[in-house]
Amino acid sequence: MAENATGQDKQFAIQKLYLKDVSFESPNSPAIFTESWEPRVDFNLNSGAQSLGNDHFEATLTITATAKLGENTAYLVEICQAGIFTLSNFNEQELGHMLGTYCLNILYPFAREAVSDLVIKGGFPPLLLAPVNFDALYAQHLAQQQAGQQAAPHTLN
Repeated sequence: MAENATGQDKQFAIQKLYLKDVSFESPNSPAIFTESWEPRVDFNLNSGAQSLGNDHFEATLTITATAKLGENTAYLVEICQAGIFTLSNFNEQELGHMLGTYCLNILYPFAREAVSDLVIKGGFPPLLLAPVNFDALYAQHLAQQQAGQQAAPHTLN
């Protein structure tokens, strides 16, 4: 990887990828299987990161998908895909970008596969999740953060 201002090489490595949490519910089965399959699917995506010390970080990506037929829930699936990454010699801004985009791009295909597998094993047609532009989401997050800081009142003591 590239060098930083102190001349030390930046290092990135994947230490471990794992499924941290998983849940599948089909509260209206088997009756839901007799209905015409035209669901409304709500999709939620959340991410997080924490330092584990010694240049190790955990990044998490949580996906929640709920399929409904009218008012009846066909299924609710939630997974938390996680990874432990080594990130050495990155400044704070670069670290935020790596954890908020690059690591999530690594986790997403695993999360997407886990969601689809659970839905299929629940007896439903596959749920094919579209690609996510984590760079755009991260830029939007930074813009919202900056707008919030500018709008916050300044207090002098």
